[in-house]
Amino acid sequence: MDIQNIRAQLALAASAVTLPGEALVCTGHMPDGVTLPSFFIADYVIDYDKTMTRGLDAITFTGRVLVSRADDIAGQALLDKLLSGSGAASLKQAIEAARGAPGTPALGGYAHDLRVTKCQGLRLYEHNGAQYLGAEISIDVIGDGSP
Repeated sequence: MDIQNIRAQLALAASAVTLPGEALVCTGHMPDGVTLPSFFIADYVIDYDKTMTRGLDAITFTGRVLVSRADDIAGQALLDKLLSGSGAASLKQAIEAARGAPGTPALGGYAHDLRVTKCQGLRLYEHNGAQYLGAEISIDVIGDGSP
């Protein structure tokens, strides 16, 4: 699988989130600095050779979402919307829309399928010397293991 392009496609999918009065800034890489609210791919784990030697690989991407902690109640409310399983502000719904129609490849053709599986780590995160309220979501992607 082309990890760099998959990361970019996940960020593109997440950018479909609709927030009232602001835009979610999305990147496929961990940025030096963040513009809030922010979503980026922070990490991934590869499980090689799921079928027939180099048939399929499975990658679990960790997406991190950060919001301002200037107002803890407003920040938590925004995180709750982003972490919801459905709705215009749902990261899960936006990212899973990149699965494509049945029988078509996911993420612009870079993967076979994907699924947002869980949310965890609701806490303060330090990023480039500043603290933000945030959480992480796990995104499972399967695709061709050969180059």
